[in-house]
Amino acid sequence: MKIAIVHEWLDGYAGSERVLEQLFKVFPQADLFAVCDFLPDHERGFLGGRVPRTSFIQRLPRARAWFRYYLGLMPIAVEQFDLSGYDLVLSSSHAVAKGVLTGPATLHVSYVHSPMRYAWDLQHQYLRQSRMDRGVKGLLTRWLLAKMRAWDHASAARPDVILANSAWIAERIRKAWRRESLVVHPPVDLDGFPFQAGKGEAYVVASRLVPYKRIDLIAEAFRAMPDRQLIIAGDGPEMARVRAAAGDAPNIRILGRVPQADLVRLLADARAFVFAAEEDFGIGMVEAQACGTPLIAFARGGAADIIQPDVTGVLFPEQSAAGIVDGVTRFESLRISPEACRANAERFSQAAFRDRILSVVRDASLARGMPMPRMPLP
Repeated sequence: MKIAIVHEWLDGYAGSERVLEQLFKVFPQADLFAVCDFLPDHERGFLGGRVPRTSFIQRLPRARAWFRYYLGLMPIAVEQFDLSGYDLVLSSSHAVAKGVLTGPATLHVSYVHSPMRYAWDLQHQYLRQSRMDRGVKGLLTRWLLAKMRAWDHASAARPDVILANSAWIAERIRKAWRRESLVVHPPVDLDGFPFQAGKGEAYVVASRLVPYKRIDLIAEAFRAMPDRQLIIAGDGPEMARVRAAAGDAPNIRILGRVPQADLVRLLADARAFVFAAEEDFGIGMVEAQACGTPLIAFARGGAADIIQPDVTGVLFPEQSAAGIVDGVTRFESLRISPEACRANAERFSQAAFRDRILSVVRDASLARGMPMPRMPLP
């Protein structure tokens, strides 16, 4: 089979790039297409020397710094990729990649990280946070997002198979696009988070300090529980709010950003990992489970896919300080095995992701009477 992989844009090695890396391990012969490529040299290793074919946005004025401002042109950009010679197209999409044009002889499988949150259910939140919820700039932004919503809905009919990275995203796809999808959880590098059976006394939070993570609620909750220790690792624009929520509570330590080795040690030593965000999936929760660490998490979003209630952690139903306090109290009434946590994390390994992707593509290929792609030799 002749195979193409379509990625949104390349400007760093993050969650969607980890998915791309694993897709190349399943389909090493695939060609790569991307809206633009500004990946730093020191982060290009996962591409294995591949040079992506980029769109005209690559050449627009100041594209390296401004390419996100060209969002309104990206639907046109991805539609210009000529994929007519390919048997299989895989798109990795959180914005426009799933909108590529393919013919009836081509199987298109789209791995969707999320529909465009800022154009759909989270539009008002994004506008407020970016201070574009009023005035002429706000009106123009709303107009652009309305145009993007219309294109996003129409182009959602183009993939033959849609994969969602969690049940939460599958529901968002159903709501926004009226399409059904299969859940394939993203790959997590478990090897970097070794198992540790012995645990310390402190609860741990490790996250970017941004508004939707609600680290301030966790600090507020533990301020109300002075006999429990909390360690917060991470930095970001919400640092002042988090410090204010923690006050001068002696049981709360705010470390700021920590090196990776220290982060792994914190996760491994933690009594439990606390998570208060409504997240699409939540790779950090799986990394904590890989260390054998239980979870206490808000019951909406990817946490519901990850946690086995009362076996590997606790879900609290209310995104509030009181909800977190209740979650901690319920957690302390349970006996959760570190071994059960590690076994749960194995469901989200890189190998499990590769097997699931290949199974989906093979099933779809057989259904269409196409030749099945070959798996590379181990």
